[in-house]
Amino acid sequence: MTRLSVNINKIATIRNARGGNMPNVEKAAVDCEAFGAEGITVHPRPDERHIRYADAKAIKDLVKTEYNIEGNPIPKFIDLVCEIVPTQVTLVPDAENAITSNAGWDTIKYKDFLTETVTTFKEKGIRTSIFIDPDPKMAEAAKLCGADRVELYTADYAEQYPILGPEKAIARYLETAKAARDCGLGLNAGHDLSLENLEYFIRTIPWTDEVSIGHAIICDALYMGLEKTIQAYLSKIKIF
Repeated sequence: MTRLSVNINKIATIRNARGGNMPNVEKAAVDCEAFGAEGITVHPRPDERHIRYADAKAIKDLVKTEYNIEGNPIPKFIDLVCEIVPTQVTLVPDAENAITSNAGWDTIKYKDFLTETVTTFKEKGIRTSIFIDPDPKMAEAAKLCGADRVELYTADYAEQYPILGPEKAIARYLETAKAARDCGLGLNAGHDLSLENLEYFIRTIPWTDEVSIGHAIICDALYMGLEKTIQAYLSKIKIF
């Protein structure tokens, strides 16, 4: 059954806009779990413009479900993850100046680097996922890198969903998800998934292990409240 991991970066963005500690990121992590989230995701970047490295450390002992830390595996990030030892690390090739993640790994081109990085994390007992675009070859190569899972970068699916229709929007994702399953990889998905497009994704790819959602949840929570929003997202994935 698919798990919902709530990315709390945007809560940190609001806090950082004014300084101080409001909203409280640690409390938000605890509350999200209390409201039904089955995991907490953070994505610390080198400039700490939202989640700070100190936040990632503080949240570790508060999370009672699954803790996922995602980011570009630069040395500082690798050291952080190895110190915290979360449930899962998700490797994302985002540039330092990127507003948000905008592409997956070329797991063929960067096989040696990814294999070394995955090995480092797995020696610590951390489940490792590689962020990829919807391309079966990238999933198959991720398996060769030693990854436990891949996370499908779903921005194109979300963009095409209202334009091309659900079936066309998900076609490449379904093909890639099947390739991941066939080679023994677990499957995660994330980026721009929303109340509009989430249920169709899960119905079409029901073996999705986890969806990581942040921006849309915080946007919806402005109108619905955080607890009702998390429950609404859970209703879209708990459909079997």
